[in-house]
Amino acid sequence: MAQELVKRCPECSSINLSLDEKRGEIICKSCGLVLDENIIDTSPEWREFSEDGEDHRRAGAPATFTKADMGTGTQIGTTSELYALSGSQRRRFMRLKQWHNRSSTSLERNLKYALVELKRVASILNIPPSIEEEAARIYNLAVRKALVRGRSMESVVVGAIYIASRRFGLPRSLNEICKLTNANKREVGKTYRFIARSLSIKLLPSGPADYIPKFANKLGFNSSTQTKAVEILKKAQNMELTSGRGPVGLAAASLYVASLLTGEKRTQREIADVVGVTEVTIRNRYKEIIDKLGLKDDLGEINKL
Repeated sequence: MAQELVKRCPECSSINLSLDEKRGEIICKSCGLVLDENIIDTSPEWREFSEDGEDHRRAGAPATFTKADMGTGTQIGTTSELYALSGSQRRRFMRLKQWHNRSSTSLERNLKYALVELKRVASILNIPPSIEEEAARIYNLAVRKALVRGRSMESVVVGAIYIASRRFGLPRSLNEICKLTNANKREVGKTYRFIARSLSIKLLPSGPADYIPKFANKLGFNSSTQTKAVEILKKAQNMELTSGRGPVGLAAASLYVASLLTGEKRTQREIADVVGVTEVTIRNRYKEIIDKLGLKDDLGEINKL
């Protein structure tokens, strides 16, 4: 037990104290006074490889929204043990398993298939487990509130992942997510906005500076170019040049200007292919930045397109 015994009994001043581990109590053997009760055992779990060969673990894996049963389901036996049974016993087991699947509710079946799809999409997007867990929680809430009715499972799954990414500050645009998952952007856009509004989830808009490290890494820019791009964006924001403009296009244009200033030149086509916007968007944002921030003199002849 982690809790230490009391030195003396406050009634009889006896030091003849006893710890009852089953009841979680400290008792004075002299006068019978209960000095403490409901003591929590904070000691480590029993080891599974103990000599008696028994499993003394008191807890299993933690509950998770990424599993339809929250990870609290019970599995009896393994596949190898199943095929070790006789033919009649095996058929009986498979029949019971089939009836168990048939007895599940529509909500359980929906979660079972949707969470498999969510894990597949999360693997494609290479998102961390924390965001996958949040996306599964959002989907679980949406199913229980009947928000998925009339909508495709794919659009709700992708929408939940996009909401979770926004909440965790992961710089992933809707264009990028839909392109990698082959989802319909218009349908996903309508779905995620409806779910966020119905679940009262507030989504803060992503800033262009959030995309700088990601795009700079893909383009192979060094830290000085990234720092310069962030400085350009801050100046543009102070002059209200970012209002009404897409954050991805602004991030691409600032990286293009920064690359010209630091000597790490990349063409607009190269940046557009990596970022996922058109060259026209980069060109328009580029012209606005150099005109309003007075960078024409610094760029010299490079600003001629």
